[in-house]
Amino acid sequence: MARVDVRPGRRARDRRAWPLLVISLALGLTVAAAPGWATAAPTATRAAAATEPAAEPGGETPTADPTETGPAPTDAPATTAPPPETTPPAETSEPAPTTTAPEEPAPTTAAPTTAPAPGPSVPPVRPSAPAPSPPTPQAGVRVTTDDVTLTAAYWNAPSTVTTLRVTITNTGATPARIRLTYTLPAGLTDAGTAGCAGLGGGEHRCGEWTSAPGARFSTLLRVRVGGDAWKRMPLSGSVRVTATAPGVPGQVGDNEGFAVLFPPGPPVPGIRLDADAVTFDISGAASGLAVRLGNTGRVDATGGVEVILPAGVSVPTPPAGCTAVSPARTRCELGTVAAGRTAELRLPVTATPEAQREAPLAGAVTGQLDPRSGKTRQVQMSFRITAAAALATPVASPPAPTGSQGVLAAGAPAVSDGDGDSTRRTAVLLIVASTLLVLFALALATTSLRRRMAAPAAGAPSAPTE
Repeated sequence: MARVDVRPGRRARDRRAWPLLVISLALGLTVAAAPGWATAAPTATRAAAATEPAAEPGGETPTADPTETGPAPTDAPATTAPPPETTPPAETSEPAPTTTAPEEPAPTTAAPTTAPAPGPSVPPVRPSAPAPSPPTPQAGVRVTTDDVTLTAAYWNAPSTVTTLRVTITNTGATPARIRLTYTLPAGLTDAGTAGCAGLGGGEHRCGEWTSAPGARFSTLLRVRVGGDAWKRMPLSGSVRVTATAPGVPGQVGDNEGFAVLFPPGPPVPGIRLDADAVTFDISGAASGLAVRLGNTGRVDATGGVEVILPAGVSVPTPPAGCTAVSPARTRCELGTVAAGRTAELRLPVTATPEAQREAPLAGAVTGQLDPRSGKTRQVQMSFRITAAAALATPVASPPAPTGSQGVLAAGAPAVSDGDGDSTRRTAVLLIVASTLLVLFALALATTSLRRRMAAPAAGAPSAPTE
């Protein structure tokens, strides 16, 4: 039986034809899918560039500096180490890193060395939209204050010099120049704080600090509390800081109040008075004020208290035995307080949103005992009023985007430019190139098969002649 002689060179070409066909088909399918990828990246980039950041409600509008009525100080007050933070610091949004849509290279596969030269090369896909510009540096500042808290030694001195600690934080992303102003209530005066000068009306202005991003520091303001200041309680003041940064238009600021807290007094034997602090949660709902009046004498006495609240804070519904003398004053009768006993009273308290934003504030309470025999005994003290709304007030800074910048807002006009035409041209070129590659692979496979089929006839040995 005659055998067909298939040469090794032909068998090798047949084995190489099939991988080449598979590779060409895979390349064509991959390139055919590339136009979808090419049109996705530029669209998302254009949507991000078209969405304008909206102003976030609740942000503080930059204001101008107060009118100066006195000489402005040239030096800033001395600084000291800030107290440890008891609550997490305000979060500041760091500028997002600039990102660009990655180029989507067309897949390429090297042809075997024995195969003919490959077809036309596939051009790379390039994003048509320009890269977003870097964000503008933001300026931000935050201030917190302690209270002016007096001890029992206050009652034995004509006046008391103490300090008010103010802590400042540069919450921005750029160095800033920070200035401080503070207002003292009646009965308090400046005790010679270096770097600060009076502007009149209890207002003082200090020199300027240069602060790095994220820097946090404190300064101590020296204040003098008059010996008769207790007669004007409740007393509260305020502190405000403003910051300006190079390259950032306008200025930003923050403010916080502080309370002047007096101990119970003037000291009188036979009576004890105590009041708890008032705290409003983030909802701003009504809170409660607890007052305790103790009879430490030897005889029974008729007790009464009077609560004095700052502007914006009131007792909406006085309990039984209490009467609203004015929006800021509530008087309560406690009846007979036996010797050695303590009467307790609880009053509901509400505050307007403006008053809560100005917190901490101070309130005052006066306690009185009128014994059946002897002189009437009376003392008074102040208590602190705080609100979560004051801590939650956003630090003034440039408005930030309120939504995703990669999605067009509803009803926003579509972005139309010449990029769409270039993208379509690129897609057509890719499709044509992939089609040519497929046709080239089919032609190569067909030619190889024809040669294989013709090989037996050409290579078969001739029959011997007898």
